[in-house]
Parts: sequence; C-alpha cells; structure tokens
Amino acid sequence: MLTKYSTGELTNPTESIQAHLQQSGDGEDDLLTGKDSIVIESSNFISSIDLISIWKYRELLYFLALRDIKIRYKQTLLGIAWVLLQPIVTTAIFTTIFLRLGTSQDLTVPYPLFAFSGFTLWTFINSAITNCSGSLINHSNLITKVYFPRLIIPFSAALATLLDLVFGLMSLMFAMLIYGVVPNWRMLLLPLLIVPTLLLALGIGIFTAALNVKYRDVKYILPFLIQIFFFISPVFYSLSMLPEESVALWQFNPLTGILENFRALLFGLPFDFYSFGVSVTVSVLIFLTAIYTFHRLEDDFADVI
Repeated sequence: MLTKYSTGELTNPTESIQAHLQQSGDGEDDLLTGKDSIVIESSNFISSIDLISIWKYRELLYFLALRDIKIRYKQTLLGIAWVLLQPIVTTAIFTTIFLRLGTSQDLTVPYPLFAFSGFTLWTFINSAITNCSGSLINHSNLITKVYFPRLIIPFSAALATLLDLVFGLMSLMFAMLIYGVVPNWRMLLLPLLIVPTLLLALGIGIFTAALNVKYRDVKYILPFLIQIFFFISPVFYSLSMLPEESVALWQFNPLTGILENFRALLFGLPFDFYSFGVSVTVSVLIFLTAIYTFHRLEDDFADVI
C-alpha cells in the first residue's frame, strides 16, 4: 500500500508543521494543497537506514523535542522534582530490603549509591521507551497532514528525555559527595555509555511505536515487558550477587554491560571491555532492526492510525 502526501506549496516543511501545531483543532488549514506528491513505500534494509533525512529535518527534530519538554512540565505539580523523586524513593525502598537481607556486603561502594546509579540510568531508559512507543499515536494529526521523515517523531520523544537524565546525573553527583566518593576524570567518558543506552532505548521504542500504530494492545503489553526487562537487568543488584554459571547468560542483556561499566566509570572500578562490546553490538543490532521494521510498516501509518 502506498501513501501520498502533497508538497507543492510547502517551501519550508518545518515552518508549516510548526504553524499547524499552533493552530486550534477546529480551525486548522489543510497543509496538503499542492499538486506534487511524495509517495511513502516499503524499502529494503540498506535504503531503510537513511539517517541523512533526520539531519535534513534537524530543525523540526529540535522543535518537536522542545515541544515535548514543555508539554511534559507545563501545569504539573512536581515538574522536574518528579524526575529526581523516582530514583530516590525507589533507592530508599530497595536499600531497606537489601540491607535487611544482608546481600550487599560484596559491593565496593555503599549500596544506596550503587542502587541510585542504576535507577538513574533506568529511569531514563524507561521514560525513553515509553515516550517513543506512544509518540506516533500522539502525533497522528501530523502524520495524516504533511510529509516529513516519520522517524523524527520517536527520535524527538527520546531526545526530550535526555533532560531528565541530565538532572538525574546531577543528583547522583550530589549523592556521591554526600557518601564521600570523589568524582574522577573517567566520568568524562560517560557519553560513551550514554550513546549505546540511547540507541537501545530508541531501538525498542521505535519498534514498539511502529507496532503500536497497527496493534493498539501494544501499549498494554509494553509495561509488563519493561517490568521483566527491569528485573533481568542489574539495576538494583550486582552480577557478583548472581550464581557464576548465570553471569555469562546475563551479559547478553545489552543493559548489563552498560550498567556495570556505567558504575565502573563513576566509582573508579575496572572497566569490562567484553561486556561493553557485547552491549554496543546488541544495541546497534536492535536499533538497525527497529529502523528497518519501522520503514517496512511506515507506508500504512496514515491509513490505519
């Protein structure tokens, strides 16, 4: 199935979309008034990995990300404070449980700090996946009105959550100072772990966003799958707490190498290049597979959304 979008009078698609978003629902103008058309159709794997179009529409990407941030914190009771409260409250709960069970004795850093670092990164991943998965449905009015690379929508949703991660990292640094853990120069390498983390979240988010357009029960299944992902990832526990025979299996989880090496850079622990390589490889494969799946399903978005 092919989907057509007129483009004859759209000299600047970004400005047209911005104007469309600022209009009220009842008085919006039809953006599709030109004679020329763009046809969206399924593509092969190589041609589907087209990130150049994202760069060409980078102004729109920035605009949608900024709009998502404003909408999220506009007229909210807690605002940014909620981003900080989630990992803090969760850390307090798990600290109480683990200290009573006495299972944190093998850690080289205080367990509250260990858990807080994991929940800071997990909060970002959870938010990015959740926001990406529902982004196409939330912007259905744009998808049916004017052409632009559809990947920009989940991309902008994920990029908007980076602000949450920044505030989370700031609170984590403050907690480290409270516990007497002095930040070291290796923390400057944290972007090396943020990139595969973002690719992993984008991959899962883009894949579920594409499925969510056609199968609306995805939004009900996804929270359960995310919860399973949480428990099989070393967010609140260390690999040293697991039986040795299961550690190798756990490392195939891309989040395992990311979390373990994230803590290594934070707390001056040995960096595990093997687990990092596995995480990067699996994250990239998930990301590329998600983009390919997205483009295979993209031609039907406007018809079924």
